[in-house]
Amino acid sequence: MSRTVWFSCLCWIASISAAAPPQVLKVEPPDWWAGHSVNPVRLFIHGTSLSGAHLDASPGLTFSNLRVNAAGSYVFVDVSIAPEATPGSHPLKLITASGTTVVPFSINAPLPARNPPGITRDDIVYLIMPDRFADGDPSNDDPAISKGLFDRAKPKSYHGGDFKGIRDHLSYLKDLGVTAIWMTPIYDNNNRANPDGATDYHGYGATDLYNTDEHLGSIAELRELVGAAHGIGIKVVQDQVVNHVGPTNTWVTDPPTPTWLHGTVATHLNESWQVWTLADPYASASIRREVTDGWFANFLPDLNESDADVRQYEIENTLWWVGTAGFDAIRQDTWPYVPRDFWHDWMAAIKRQYPSLTVVGEVFEGDPALVSFFAGGQEHGGIDTLVDSLFDYPVYFQLRKAFAEGGSLIEIPKMLAHDRLYPNPDVLWTFLGNHDVSRFLSEKQVDPASFRLALTALFTIRGVPLLYYGDEIRMLGGDDPDNRHDFPGGWPGDPRNAFLSSGRTAAEEEIFDFTRKLAHLRASLPTLRMGSTRNLIVQDQVWVFARYTSGSVAVVAINNGTSAATLTIPVDNLPVREAAVLRRNLTTGSAIKVTSGQISLVLPSKSAELLTSE
Repeated sequence: MSRTVWFSCLCWIASISAAAPPQVLKVEPPDWWAGHSVNPVRLFIHGTSLSGAHLDASPGLTFSNLRVNAAGSYVFVDVSIAPEATPGSHPLKLITASGTTVVPFSINAPLPARNPPGITRDDIVYLIMPDRFADGDPSNDDPAISKGLFDRAKPKSYHGGDFKGIRDHLSYLKDLGVTAIWMTPIYDNNNRANPDGATDYHGYGATDLYNTDEHLGSIAELRELVGAAHGIGIKVVQDQVVNHVGPTNTWVTDPPTPTWLHGTVATHLNESWQVWTLADPYASASIRREVTDGWFANFLPDLNESDADVRQYEIENTLWWVGTAGFDAIRQDTWPYVPRDFWHDWMAAIKRQYPSLTVVGEVFEGDPALVSFFAGGQEHGGIDTLVDSLFDYPVYFQLRKAFAEGGSLIEIPKMLAHDRLYPNPDVLWTFLGNHDVSRFLSEKQVDPASFRLALTALFTIRGVPLLYYGDEIRMLGGDDPDNRHDFPGGWPGDPRNAFLSSGRTAAEEEIFDFTRKLAHLRASLPTLRMGSTRNLIVQDQVWVFARYTSGSVAVVAINNGTSAATLTIPVDNLPVREAAVLRRNLTTGSAIKVTSGQISLVLPSKSAELLTSE
């Protein structure tokens, strides 16, 4: 052997002996179910010094398609779980030329037969920002691994709300008439404050998609919340974020694949917000790419769903959360910014495992032609997104204009006339506000009477009504973060407790009682939940419409004007007989009789009535 070859061999042996042993930092997903619709499941093993790794066989498991990324920081491997695999811990042995380490992994027993019911027209959804609702466990307010982010005096710091706080007040929600709660994301988020001092208390800057935010509680506590909600008939909706992650996510500096993200901190596109270009037949590919590939708000790293590993990761992550926590439905953030073909595959994977689980997508646009472009049940570009529902922002904007700004009521039924664009408009989610906009009562300083009219419309038109936490007690607030105040009474030592009647002001109690009445009326009247709609009178400040089924009818009359309205309302084309008596539900007074196919009604200014057949 030549001296040169001998020296090369010595260097190679020295490099092997000096190389660091492999280290596993995280396994995603950490466990999976026998008998699941996804089998094999792809494991994403994150660590150091993983180059050249292979895995030893484990009872009940077989491995295929093992790959290691160029940086030696990720191992990808497809793991097939045998039907007869024993539930429990099944650690994998990872071996490289420099050593051996253990990859923790568990097999779960097959999922129970429970099929999540999803959200239907029978539901009333209540949106909660967990950090701002109630602090049930002060011990997690300032956890050791992320000290210094808790300060109730700062609007963009953590305030201490958590899973236990929500669980402690489920009876309040049940009494209000709520049938489902939607929590903003509960993923582990940025454990350090952003440069401007803001924290990710809101949940939209994920750093760990397989764990809960330590300020909110553990995964076990999340399960307890979901179980307690189910125990009293309340569904739970998970807020998921597929489009992007937080700026301090490890993927920013250590991406699993070269195409895991769209660009880098230095090279990424800025999100243009021009969602309309996705439906524009004249838009160039480069213009559309700014929408789908740009970093949200120019700093939230955009995941690349064209990367096959990203697609698999996100599908598995969605299914893992539903199986682990028992969620009933999913609210998906920033729907338009992700390619349609991914949504098709993602939805198909959900439906294979959970046929009745429903997904509502966020399309924050006021044009119904654009919003309906993203609806499931129809193809665009040869692709059906398959999504079950969308938020009805077009109607939201008109409700705001009419009742918060004194605009014409005509614009609401005019917008509802665009229902012809949607495959299933009856399941659109309707609302007066949420965590992204100013509080309804702070818009143009809305008076309580106008708010009551807006609530009446919300609970009686088609769709699935959504309440933003605190709206039922007239909470005020401008734009983010002023629209995210703590619920009074949710914290030990609060001067009053608005969860109780005794802790509410007279004005708060009035709105609470009115909201509760509407919620319970909707629950008791199939016409409001399942009925068809017919407009009976449409004027600038008066709108009368009917919700009806084959055997019953509800007539909703709204006067948004400043003077009384005397109305003659035709009902001869509705399933109500001559001389039938219609009962008042929102005001006192005698019942109203159908005469010559009509009813007569006097509505005072800024008032509404709901008439139902007896």
